[in-house]
Amino acid sequence: MTRAYNFSAGPAMLPEPVMLQAQKEMLNWNNTGMSVMEMSHRSKEYMAMAQHAEQTLREIMAIPDNYKVLFTHGGASLQFSAIPLNLTRPGDVVDYINTGVWSDKAIKEARRYVDVNVVCENHQRIPDRSEWKLSPNAKYLHYTPNETIGGVEFLEIPDVGDVPLIADMSSTILSRPVDVSKFGVIYAGAQKNIGPAGLAIVIVREDLLGQARDITPVLMNWQITADNDSMYNTPPTYAWYLAGLVFEWIKAQGGVAAMAQHNENKAKKLYAAIDANPFYHNPVEVSQRSWMNVPFTLKDSSLDGLFLEESKKAGLLNLKGHKIVGGMRASIYNAMPEEGVDALIAFMQDFAQRHA
Repeated sequence: MTRAYNFSAGPAMLPEPVMLQAQKEMLNWNNTGMSVMEMSHRSKEYMAMAQHAEQTLREIMAIPDNYKVLFTHGGASLQFSAIPLNLTRPGDVVDYINTGVWSDKAIKEARRYVDVNVVCENHQRIPDRSEWKLSPNAKYLHYTPNETIGGVEFLEIPDVGDVPLIADMSSTILSRPVDVSKFGVIYAGAQKNIGPAGLAIVIVREDLLGQARDITPVLMNWQITADNDSMYNTPPTYAWYLAGLVFEWIKAQGGVAAMAQHNENKAKKLYAAIDANPFYHNPVEVSQRSWMNVPFTLKDSSLDGLFLEESKKAGLLNLKGHKIVGGMRASIYNAMPEEGVDALIAFMQDFAQRHA
């Protein structure tokens, strides 16, 4: 049987060793006689596991002591509302950079609660800093470092002075080292580089806690979540457990520095193959290409269906591009081995040779 490689943008593939360990522990975790899915989140065994997962994440990301790590429900999209509710009052001004669909969604939700100034807007490239229109009194600046649909990525952290910087790192967290101290808040949905869908992680500087509006739902109030060790109510227990296994796997690989080398190698190899073959095209400016999500089109779009049909038979799954941009998209998160990228490149070269 041909080995399958899942190029989905999310939910994405998990590391094989993690899946095998979870399979082994499915019915009897840590000799408790129970699955993690069946355990009380208040039990000493589960709480020890949860604390260890958080500590491992702190270690591999070098999270400073003055930051809280929250394990929350609702994925990253729930934080689109939680951010203005926790950090602003009605009438306040906030800055948002709009570089794609996920930036746009965050902006639309924030506008329900606060005055949003769009600093710059372009879904094909990141506008030059000279084009930005920052507010002098912004409560924070929000941006999406990597846009999964368009494949546009910030490769440097924007310097906005003392204004709290908020980042939706759903598709880049743990893919390389990041200086957490440069951010007020980092948040991320789990389903790309962390674990299964349904869990989100919020890393928030402590001085930004305790400012939530009175109308903030209790489960979106970061201070309450922090005060209750992310267990005000039943958390997504199995997703938290799997996230902990992923953190341990990353640590065993050599940490996020090793992940960065692994991911850069994969991305460079795939982009080189696309650029070298006129049958394929990537529309993103070279200096802003995503390491995680590689969109590409075929020279003849009438062959898209055949490309997807044949690639699926070859074990290359979920390569269809988002309906907004069309074409193809290969998402190559941490868990994607280099062999998967090699298999995709070999298929692309063969397909082009047969259909050019």
